[in-house]
Amino acid sequence: MDTHSEAAHTATGTTKTFSMIWIVLLVLTGVEVFLAYLQLPVLMMLVALVGLSVVKAALIIAYFMHLKFERLSLFLTLFPMLIFCILLLFIFMPDSMRLLEMRAE
Repeated sequence: MDTHSEAAHTATGTTKTFSMIWIVLLVLTGVEVFLAYLQLPVLMMLVALVGLSVVKAALIIAYFMHLKFERLSLFLTLFPMLIFCILLLFIFMPDSMRLLEMRAE
């Protein structure tokens, strides 16, 4: 077996790896749909759905966007922007709740 082609497969992933990740994503989506039909308390539902969505996003970013196979410097460039976007969500969330309250009046 050619060592160059073997190294290329390990650096970019294989069809088997991507198939397994796709199956895991499909199962996680099925769990999310199942949870949507359960009558859980709102806070528990939100925590479960957001948690599953974060896991799914991490898998998609790592494998399908190939960040798992990139150098650490690229990750260290993108991770602060993720934190920045999350902070922006927390900053603007109270304003969105204010708009929701204005509609109720």
